Amino acid sequence: MADDSFLILAVAGSLRRHSYNRGLVRASIELAPQGTRIEPYDIGSIPPYNGDIEAAGDPEPVLDFKRHIRAANALLIATPEYNYGIPGVLKNAIDWASRPPTDSALWRKPLAIVGASSGRGATIRAQLALRQTFLFTESYALLKPELAIAQAAQYFDSEGNLHDENIRELLKGIIMALVDWAHLVRPG
Repeated sequence: MADDSFLILAVAGSLRRHSYNRGLVRASIELAPQGTRIEPYDIGSIPPYNGDIEAAGDPEPVLDFKRHIRAANALLIATPEYNYGIPGVLKNAIDWASRPPTDSALWRKPLAIVGASSGRGATIRAQLALRQTFLFTESYALLKPELAIAQAAQYFDSEGNLHDENIRELLKGIIMALVDWAHLVRPG
């Protein structure tokens, strides 16, 4: 396999520049195994979903997001947990990408979900809610390994960079498992 031939699109569910979940995306780029490239994608410019706007044609930020998803072999989603659920900005981006249902960019796309939170509950509820959301698009969510980091401040520096070597190894394992998973569920 040639270098960087397997592409993972990485999306953080937080818009904050120094968020823990953007830190997970940055760390994943550093930890990508040979032959894999991880490309971050910022969902901040995607407008709120509106069926009237969709009927008139997807806005350019939505088209761009869908193009990037289609070009990727897999997705890595790093999500915080807000009020026991998915951040609105992340759910909104997924809603746009799932449309139209007959030609969704997410249709049977392999993906892995990770997350970090300052709370003791980590991101378990948000990750479960994302898995439920991806049932609609029949996206292939990696079952295990899992990564839900609780009380994340101890593992990240003030700029949101992941410095804990044990968690970095877990994240690397998830990336490698995602590559294997993607080849299994979507061979060729």
